[in-house]
Amino acid sequence: MKKFSFLMFLLLGTFAVKAQNVTTAVNFPKVDTSPLDVVYYPLNTTKSKDAIAPVMRVLYSRPQKKGREIFGVLEQFDKVWRFGANENTEIQFFKTVTIAGKKIKAGRYSIFAIPSKDKWTIIINKQNDKWGAFTYDQQNDVLRTDVVVNKIEKMIEAFSITFIDAPEGANLVAAWDNTQVFLPIAFKK
Repeated sequence: MKKFSFLMFLLLGTFAVKAQNVTTAVNFPKVDTSPLDVVYYPLNTTKSKDAIAPVMRVLYSRPQKKGREIFGVLEQFDKVWRFGANENTEIQFFKTVTIAGKKIKAGRYSIFAIPSKDKWTIIINKQNDKWGAFTYDQQNDVLRTDVVVNKIEKMIEAFSITFIDAPEGANLVAAWDNTQVFLPIAFKK
């Protein structure tokens, strides 16, 4: 029995070594045309040498304009949009925040938007890890709030999200093409 166990040990060890020395090429996916990006608040959270606790983080894919008309055409007015490309955009709050007077507990959420010509409805939703807005379910909404559309002079080629400081917390700023919106997010500093 000892000899059999020893032979099995050697045989399994040989397979393990061979599995690590595979020389055939692995087919990796191509680089996505709408690359995944991440933005933290505070912005220097991950780059600072000091320990900075993040307040929030957004994971989103960045579609490109590529000469197309965006809002009202590619992203139709008055229809739910995934707030980016590919998987629905995810926002994580590391502590309780307040948006439009409603407290939102720390956790992972998705962001959707309903763009219109003069305003957008921003939606914070409990559903995560889904492709696009195809399975969006309004019953999972945590919050809906309207924000004003700002037309900007400089065209933004890739959908972009960042945070800027605000007296009560930070504003999430999203821009694409010639459109920009601000979502005020309050929290204890």
